[in-house]
Amino acid sequence: MWGAILAGDANSIGRNFISVDQWIAEKLNSWTIWGDFPIGNLFLVIIALLLTVLFTAIIGTEREIRGRSAGLRTHLLVGVGSAIVMIVSIYGFPYMPDTWSRDPARLAAQVVTGIGFLGAGAIIHNNGGIKGLTTASTIWLSMAIGLACGSMNFSLAAGGTLVVMVVLISFRKIERKLTSNHPVVILIADSSRPIMTHLLSCSEKYNTSISDIITQIINDGKGEKIQVTFRVNVNAGASFDREGFIQALKNIDGMVNVQVLNHH
Repeated sequence: MWGAILAGDANSIGRNFISVDQWIAEKLNSWTIWGDFPIGNLFLVIIALLLTVLFTAIIGTEREIRGRSAGLRTHLLVGVGSAIVMIVSIYGFPYMPDTWSRDPARLAAQVVTGIGFLGAGAIIHNNGGIKGLTTASTIWLSMAIGLACGSMNFSLAAGGTLVVMVVLISFRKIERKLTSNHPVVILIADSSRPIMTHLLSCSEKYNTSISDIITQIINDGKGEKIQVTFRVNVNAGASFDREGFIQALKNIDGMVNVQVLNHH
């Protein structure tokens, strides 16, 4: 039954389904300007740019509120630029029947590659930790939404924006809950103090174990310090007082600074 529907009725389903851009074009393309340019296409271009601004502004505002390096303007510019490239790819080159057919996806492929370099600039490596991965991802997604709008897939762009916002807002609490028992900590202390002994003692007291330990000697201008980066793992079945653990580290004799890394 389903095979017959998929095979036999695919053409009729395609004919009955009309997307938003097709509906606009059919209603307005009977009017022309500048000689023979259909006014429906002009309206599609305007709508594509306006929707790109709306959708990417929603994502950029969330990043701006979070105080990230790439905020509202960056996401807007990436999205609008991607939409313009896609529009140029569709309408900017005349079709030549006697030559190879034009390929609208060719310019879009270059945008996908190019935005990767821009996203990499938002990623910051700091003391063994990484910040900016989420912002780099939202920049890339703004590009994708811009391409969707530029190719007149407005429903896809709207749905993509909705999914992005759900992930950025709702999943943040889930992510924090999942990672709360495995924080990555950086501490700096006087190199003359037996920091590792105190650290292991503190870890045992709070029912945790320490892994992925990286130690190095640094000079802060006031003398040599030891920097220790490690991951905290809560023992199976044990409760974890995260704030108490961090405060206990800060109270260690000779401790200069304790930082819990935020990877997002």
